[in-house]
Amino acid sequence: MRPFNTYGPRQSARAVIPTIITQLLKGQKVKLGNLSPTRDFNFVEDTVDGFIAAGFSPDTVGEVINIGSGREISIGELAYQLGKLVGVEVSIEQETLRLRPKASEVERLCCNNSKARRLVSWQPKYSLADGLKITIEWFEKYLGLYKTDQYNV
Repeated sequence: MRPFNTYGPRQSARAVIPTIITQLLKGQKVKLGNLSPTRDFNFVEDTVDGFIAAGFSPDTVGEVINIGSGREISIGELAYQLGKLVGVEVSIEQETLRLRPKASEVERLCCNNSKARRLVSWQPKYSLADGLKITIEWFEKYLGLYKTDQYNV
């Protein structure tokens, strides 16, 4: 199983979605690294459903199966979409500290989930917006657990 960029409630502060959400909820400027790479974000319940479907299917033995949404979004656009969902205007500051070394940055990740669809009839149930709304609601309740003034590596 190869899950793509799983996100959702209780996610580590090291990940980009919690980083953006917590900064927005605290009314801060959003501090990020490179804004252009794209990622395929998959809500945690969809990732779990994919693992369960593959685990119970005899057709998946010995197969490599991608579990992802099949949609990609740039980190910059993600920040603006999160701002709309939170209801705040986004101000982004690119920090050199948060930039990955040039040879280590993956510019584009987008899942081809056709094998999961074919072998186990799996497909994501949550749109990015719907999954982000659930995630934001959780972070609103537990915002105090996250240190937005600290860059987590």
